[in-house]
Amino acid sequence: MTKDEKTKIYNLLKAASDNLCGYFSPDFAGDVPEFSDDPEISNEKSASSNQASSQPELASDSTLSHINKKISECKRCGLCAGRRNVVPGMGVPNPFVLVIGEGPGEEEDKQGKPFVGPAGQLLDKMLGAIGLSRDKNCYIANIVKCRPPMNRNPLPEEADACRPFLDAQIAALKPKAILCAGSVAVKNLFHTNDGVMKLHGQVLDFKGIPVVTTWHPSALLRAPENKRPAWEDLKVFKNVLLGIEPDYCK
Repeated sequence: MTKDEKTKIYNLLKAASDNLCGYFSPDFAGDVPEFSDDPEISNEKSASSNQASSQPELASDSTLSHINKKISECKRCGLCAGRRNVVPGMGVPNPFVLVIGEGPGEEEDKQGKPFVGPAGQLLDKMLGAIGLSRDKNCYIANIVKCRPPMNRNPLPEEADACRPFLDAQIAALKPKAILCAGSVAVKNLFHTNDGVMKLHGQVLDFKGIPVVTTWHPSALLRAPENKRPAWEDLKVFKNVLLGIEPDYCK
């Protein structure tokens, strides 16, 4: 248990005791005690801090194969402890479009490939509807390269630990446009608190690269009512792509 959790429990117990007594309970007199993290929590935080403090050796002109090799060796955050496979990314080496998702799920962790299973099948349909394909003109990567436990969203420190890899991938791939799939992707790419509900369908700029955000395919599977606005986002993205290369989907 963390020290913050212990403090919250103490305050809840104090408030309950005060209410029962009708005044300040003598059992909770004095200042709030100084709690500390349980040993296993302290060790985990220390390990994550030590891992994240070492920046990966990535030159500005690193090749994609070198970047992916460094990703496969990474132990910069606690996610490395539970992974089966690292998932650097997948697609063509000189993509027209870079698709950025959140992080690997269970199937991705098993196969070492991004966006497989039902969400991956839906993503392929979404891309195909606007003339894109991971086999022809796209590269697919994630904010984090290892699966978060129980498919939860990546923690800020996990995303920060992986950020040098994403930046290096963007520099090496030189995509003409970026499609962010979901709030985690756009929030971390731009270091913003705004998510897909506010930013979807807008054309943003990342270091001169146009970016459009839409719902993550897994979110669309959970809430099919968002497929219509997601399709409108894809049409916006297609218009951006046509403005860059009019014949890209022929």
